[in-house]
Amino acid sequence: MSLFEPIGKALSQTDDPVFIGVLWRSLAWSALCFAGLHVLTLWGVHQLHLPSWIGWLADIAGTVAASILAMWLFLPVAAAIGTIYIERISRAVEARFYPHLPPPAGESAMVQMWDGGVVALKVLALNILALVLVLALPGIGFVLGWAIAAYAIGRGLFVAVAMRRMPRPVAESVYYRIRLSVLAQGAVLALAAYVPVLNLLIPVIGTAAMVHLLDRSMAGTVPPAAFAAHSGA
Repeated sequence: MSLFEPIGKALSQTDDPVFIGVLWRSLAWSALCFAGLHVLTLWGVHQLHLPSWIGWLADIAGTVAASILAMWLFLPVAAAIGTIYIERISRAVEARFYPHLPPPAGESAMVQMWDGGVVALKVLALNILALVLVLALPGIGFVLGWAIAAYAIGRGLFVAVAMRRMPRPVAESVYYRIRLSVLAQGAVLALAAYVPVLNLLIPVIGTAAMVHLLDRSMAGTVPPAAFAAHSGA
């Protein structure tokens, strides 16, 4: 498998009804979050009780600022959406490409949900740090922000996907062994986050790509005995 083949295989499944269903749900969640952000921004501006013409300019500035912030914070939202639908997307990928795999028997659903929330919060915190770097260090700050986002979304999604089939310590061990491939997918996804419409595919394509990476790791990187002990095989 070449470095970017996981994303290529994920894109080849975009006609899957499960993928399409999650995509529509992602669109709905994203629209709800960003509409809320705009409403909150405009409400905050109106609380300043500015003179009419200044208030009008402030409304425009607030809308623009909210739009830019919404675009920048899309990755945390995408990560949260992705973790909500990891099980659904993973099952669809495995049904098409890896029907030989045994049923997943990793961490409990509660642990996976908790970890998903933590992943989203970590991505949010790192993205805020990236935004500060972009504002403080124009040019190089964008590159650093992209690198931070690539790490956050890549590592976060991979470990979350892996925890379906193994305990977290094992999932993290697998990540460290193949982190170059994981971060390569994260780098592509982080760039896609800045492209309108394309960014909506991140929760689906990102999760599917990590399932393909995990299959490769189970075939050659994870000790067979360790996987068998935690997969029910």
